[in-house]
This record gives sequence, structure tokens and C-alpha cells, in this order.
Amino acid sequence: MSGFRINNNISAMNSLRLFGRSQRGLEKNIERLSSGLRINRAKDDTAGLAISQRMRAQIRGFQQASSNSEQAINMIQTAEGGLDEVHNLLIRMRELSVQASSDTVTDSDRTSIDLEFDQLRSEITRISTTTEYNNTKLINGSFQGNTVSFTNANTSQTLTTDGVQKIELSGTNAGTYTLSDASSSDGILTLSDGTTTQSVTYTNAPASGQTIKVNFSDLGVELTLNDSYDDGDLNGETFQVVAGSGGNFQIGADNAADNRLSFSIGDSTASGISIDTADLSNLTNAQAAIDTLDTAIGLVNDQRSTLGALQNRLEFTISNLSNMRQNIQASESTIRDANFASETTEFTRNQILVQSGVAMLAQANASPQSVLSLLG
Repeated sequence: MSGFRINNNISAMNSLRLFGRSQRGLEKNIERLSSGLRINRAKDDTAGLAISQRMRAQIRGFQQASSNSEQAINMIQTAEGGLDEVHNLLIRMRELSVQASSDTVTDSDRTSIDLEFDQLRSEITRISTTTEYNNTKLINGSFQGNTVSFTNANTSQTLTTDGVQKIELSGTNAGTYTLSDASSSDGILTLSDGTTTQSVTYTNAPASGQTIKVNFSDLGVELTLNDSYDDGDLNGETFQVVAGSGGNFQIGADNAADNRLSFSIGDSTASGISIDTADLSNLTNAQAAIDTLDTAIGLVNDQRSTLGALQNRLEFTISNLSNMRQNIQASESTIRDANFASETTEFTRNQILVQSGVAMLAQANASPQSVLSLLG
């Protein structure tokens, strides 16, 4: 026959243990529903927290890269606006040159025309030296990205040493770059900046009259090789990438060459576009000035075309960054955010269990009271 024991109320202890479990579950449900997050601390999901934090860092990086790209567009538009005014001035100067090139005007008339010509030239230089963005001069020739030169006397951007016709940079770090091209039959070129090394395989060396491009995307360097190049020619060749004073933009979330964009803006002052010595003082000089101004207009045209192309590129960059951010944000939400339907169901369940636990705990505590009837 079973009896009553009052020193250890096992029923009450079981009820209390189960009540505590339900209470903790209810508190977790309330926390998740209040915060909207499934993971509020590391113990909730250690791996999930680590993954979502990395994703959050990447998302924030994409946001800032997008902002950087938008600011780069604003800077380019500022530069392009200054070049537009330079363009208008050059067109007026050419008009004056055509006027002064006719014998319908005298040398005295040309002197008067030349006064306006000089003033317009001075205004071109003034605009070029004062066009700036956030205290950065843009079109006076000082806005230059990183540039490249061989260690020999040839420092031209268009190179002919050992079949290298051109070296193009894109977000490339300053420093010394070394080429490895040991074999004369493997079709492999290797480039290193001392920290990062990348090997690229090309199909064949350039045939007569042809060129090939070898793109070291990890380093932001692209070589154009012409038909003077043979496999093995570039082994041990080095070139220096010299740091510029501007033109480098972080348009990605990572520290990699293909996450950066670099460009330069040419010198649009009178001396930069070679109109500083032109004059309309006589018929011969006026006629020569027409050709000089045509060349200058062509230079500004090329510069504006380059800036326009960069604007279009950056708009696609922003669109791609937005797309990546959206998709990663959705993935992070799947990992980190609370499922409200599931949490609400679990909340209701735990709420009922807590209420019933309280009632059962009261019953378990009341049961020993019946032993008093034996004493009566």
C-alpha cells in the first residue's frame, strides 16, 4: 500500500522542472517575437550567427561601395561640366580664327579679334584650374590614377619592349611587378607584386600583325602583347606602378583589384591642350590656329567621351551592387530572422504549458495537505 511522504514532494519537483522548461521556451519566444530575430545571441545558433555576421559585413560593404560609385559619378559629372565650358570656348576661338583667316579683315582688325581670343584662352585655363570636387582639382592635369613604367628608359604607357605593346591598369596597387616566363613552350605568364601572384594561360603567342591580351584580374593588370613577343621573352622583366594623386575608387566590398576602379583626367588648361602659343596677329597665324584648335577640340572630345563611358559603367556597377546586396540580404534574413508564424504557434503552445504547469504545481503542492486528515 502506497503512503504519503511529505519531506520530498516528487510530484511538485517534476511539475516545477517541467514548468521551468516551458517558462524558458516562452521567454525565448517572446524575445524572438519582440526582436524579430531568430538568433539574438551566439547560443541560439553558433554557426548561423557566424554566417549572418559575415553576410552583414558584406551587405554594409556593398552599401558603401554603391555610395562610392554614386559619388564617383557626381565627380565625373563635375569634371564633364567643366570640359563642356572648355569645349564652348574652343568653338568660339575657332570661329574667331576662321574670321581672322580672311582678307576681308585687316591686321588692325585681327589685333582686335586677338584680344577676345586671348581672353577666351585665359578663361579656359581659369576654368581648368578651378573646377574641383571636394577640394580636388579635376581637369588641370593633377587628377591622375596610378601609372606604369618599365624600369628602363622607356616610360611610355604604350610599350614595345619585348613585345609588350601596352599595359593597362584597373585598381592596381602601386609597387614593383615582376613577370615570370621561364618556359618557351608552356603558354603561361605569371605576374607578382610580391604579395599576390597570378598565372594566366594563353592559347598561342600573337601571329604576324596580331595582338593578344593577358589579363591578370587579381592584380588589376592587363598586358597587350604584339607579334614581337615569343613565349619566354618576358622572364624576369619588371615594371613599376607609380602612385597617382587621385582617380582610385573602391566600387566593391573586398580588398581586391577587381573591386576598384582607377582613371585619370587629362590637362585641359591652355598649355595642356597646346593652344597657349596660338594667336591671330596675322593671316598665317590665324590659319594655323584653325588646325591647332581642331586638335584641341579633338582632345577635349576624347576626354568627355571617356568620362561619359565611365559614368555609364558606374551606373551598371551600382545596379549590380544593389542586386547582390538584395540577394545576400534575403539569405541573411533566412538565417537570422524569426519565422513569425512558427514562433507564434510555439508561443501559444508554451503559454498554455506554463499556465497548466502553474495549475499542476498548485495541485502537487496541495496533495500533501491530505495527510492532515489522517491526524484528525
